[in-house]
Amino acid sequence: MPERGIIAAMKNSPAYPAITLFGIPHCDTVKKARIWLQDQGLAYQFHDFKKDGVPADALARWMQAVGWELLLNRKGTTWRKLDAAAQARVQDGASAAALMQAQASVIKRPVVQWPDGRVTVGFTPQAFAELLA
Repeated sequence: MPERGIIAAMKNSPAYPAITLFGIPHCDTVKKARIWLQDQGLAYQFHDFKKDGVPADALARWMQAVGWELLLNRKGTTWRKLDAAAQARVQDGASAAALMQAQASVIKRPVVQWPDGRVTVGFTPQAFAELLA
């Protein structure tokens, strides 16, 4: 069966915009997402939060697309290591953005900007496959 949709366009057109995957290279979920994209033969750009920081304009787009509550990883080690006062200061988008800029590890990963403009957070093979169908 021939490939359809975004996958076919991406594989068949070098001019088609690439996927950009944002995260930390040693994060297990980021590793799984990168392997999945490679296994599908999909080109992507990787933006390393540790080396390159969090682009403020991108963070604003992500927050608008998915909401700061989803983007802020309150289950991760970085959040749990924050003192109670620092956690309590995060009450809205502005305070969440300030924390995410200061400590990129508190962002749920991976954040993916898809060629069609969509933004997703996290990874499952099923969700990625559905997005590209």
